[in-house]
Amino acid sequence: MISLREAAQRLDIPLEMAKRHGLPARMEEAEVERMRANPPQWLAQSLANRKVGARPVWVELRCDVCGRTESVRPKKWWPEFTYVTCEEHSRDELPSPGALYRQEVDGIGSRFVGIADVTA
Repeated sequence: MISLREAAQRLDIPLEMAKRHGLPARMEEAEVERMRANPPQWLAQSLANRKVGARPVWVELRCDVCGRTESVRPKKWWPEFTYVTCEEHSRDELPSPGALYRQEVDGIGSRFVGIADVTA
């Protein structure tokens, strides 16, 4: 059994859409795979409406120091990150900035900091 959140990730839809269309809180993996193979009309329409080059529904954050991962919904305001690291890691554990300055963005996912090296 997988959670509704994991089912939404596998179907590449927002969690809100999964709830709106009545997906249960826990689902069998085989049921999710059947939905991917033979999507109901609402899912097929959602996938067909995707614009090429649009922001993805889910992204996987991976710490560049320890490799810890987390799947999250990306935010419009996130810059393009050079590195992503867990909050507990020191910035000294990352390579030296290859830019004019380094911007740190706290609160990425549940435990990450986004690092953007900015050249101008």
